[in-house]
Amino acid sequence: MSDRKTWVEGTGEAAVAVNSKKIAVYVVVVFVLYVIITDPAKAADYVQIGFQGISDAAGAVGDFMTWAANGGE
Repeated sequence: MSDRKTWVEGTGEAAVAVNSKKIAVYVVVVFVLYVIITDPAKAADYVQIGFQGISDAAGAVGDFMTWAANGGE
């Protein structure tokens, strides 16, 4: 008999972490659906804010890469 744990023994810290992630994702999905259903205009504003943030971050990365390619001056 081997000392290795089998995949059937889903106990321990790893199993707790996986279950915690599943619960967190479930809560976020429920919240997002709630916001979309109760106030679609507000949900659209949140999406616009998110995309604006992603766009700003991409621009900042591009500016940094340009600065680094020019020798950091």
